[in-house]
Amino acid sequence: MSAKTSAIAMSDIADVAVEDVVEEPVVPVYPTINGWTADPEAFCAGLPGAVAPLGNFDPLGFTKGLPVTEIKRFREAEILHCRVGMLATLGYLVGENFHPLFGGAITGPANSHLAQVQDVAPFFFAWLVGSIATAELGRANIGWVAPIKAMKYNQEKEIKGTFGAVLRANYYPGDIGFDPLGLKPTDPKEFAEMQTKELNNGRLAMLAAIGMITQEQV
Repeated sequence: MSAKTSAIAMSDIADVAVEDVVEEPVVPVYPTINGWTADPEAFCAGLPGAVAPLGNFDPLGFTKGLPVTEIKRFREAEILHCRVGMLATLGYLVGENFHPLFGGAITGPANSHLAQVQDVAPFFFAWLVGSIATAELGRANIGWVAPIKAMKYNQEKEIKGTFGAVLRANYYPGDIGFDPLGLKPTDPKEFAEMQTKELNNGRLAMLAAIGMITQEQV
């Protein structure tokens, strides 16, 4: 075999070898946070909150096919609304029966209380709005990726409908570090149980709050 023929044969073998090389997909590695390691194949990426008798309850398929980043964002929204729902429910039950602030000027159905505060104490109302904005900015700074980076990430991953919102990889949805009484368990199993209890109570509170709001409007 001539040198030229040998070189051509080696070139053909090299081409075949290159064609046979198949790049394996990169498997993402997720950090373990509060004992939870994201599992893209599990319901809600393995986050706690699914309990009997409903189990993996998602009849409309909101989480079907979503990446872990989006599931975390959905859980962040859920736990936030759960906490607001619990506070709202308590506020409705207490606020309509106990009026220690503003000299007892705030009375009547709880649906009208915020508007009454705006009229009776406009400076307090402005302070309240500012406090809420400050708390929300603080929460965003702790758990959320900067908007420009988030939009770039979503564009690269072809994730739509997020409005530039991505949670940090090492952030557990809802865990902003606020625990003045030290109630947060250090054991992963106990933490998952407490998280499930918070979610269940919050879900019930959201239903209760919307029930009371609707009842007073009707």
